[in-house]
Amino acid sequence: DKPLVKVNCSAIPENLIESEFFGHVKGAFTGAVKDSTGRFKKADKGTIFLDEIGDMTQVMQLRLLRVLQEMEFERVGDSTPIKVDVRVIAATNQALEEKVKTGEFRKDLYYRLKVVEIKLPPLRERTEDIILLIEYFLEKFNKKFDKKIKSLSEEVKNLFMNYLWPGNISELEHVMEYASIYCKTSIITVEHLPSEFHKGDSVN
Repeated sequence: DKPLVKVNCSAIPENLIESEFFGHVKGAFTGAVKDSTGRFKKADKGTIFLDEIGDMTQVMQLRLLRVLQEMEFERVGDSTPIKVDVRVIAATNQALEEKVKTGEFRKDLYYRLKVVEIKLPPLRERTEDIILLIEYFLEKFNKKFDKKIKSLSEEVKNLFMNYLWPGNISELEHVMEYASIYCKTSIITVEHLPSEFHKGDSVN
């Protein structure tokens, strides 16, 4: 019953990210025609999920560090402190330890975020999840495309279980969406898979 605010750090233009995070007041910059509530304020008493945090600029890393330490910030163009109570969850597919060594990611922010760390192995290392994900995506794309696909052929299942999935879950989702579009029967077969999938890496 609490807010969950999702932020894709790599999708927000650099000149707008501070405003997106903390909000702004009318007239703070060109285009600021009215006051805006930032993502952190919207997540107050709840959770903010910062995806692709490894792409955050050095300036925003510093601003975020201060917020995590004080749970306080100011809107762009305003000097009034705003206090919030927010749980922060961050995710990245980059090796932040290496970015810390090269100076691309602040060491103090890295350790501030790394209170509880969950490392999610690539899909090829947890093949037991593939069937569960297939079932999830079947249901999702049956609804989206008004289909009644029941399952995958055994040949397709074997291909999926032996494929390395370099694009991880996003690639599996893409393949399932593609197959769902082209499948006109109740079972997805090899002929429904994208051509580039057959050229991918296999564990065999």
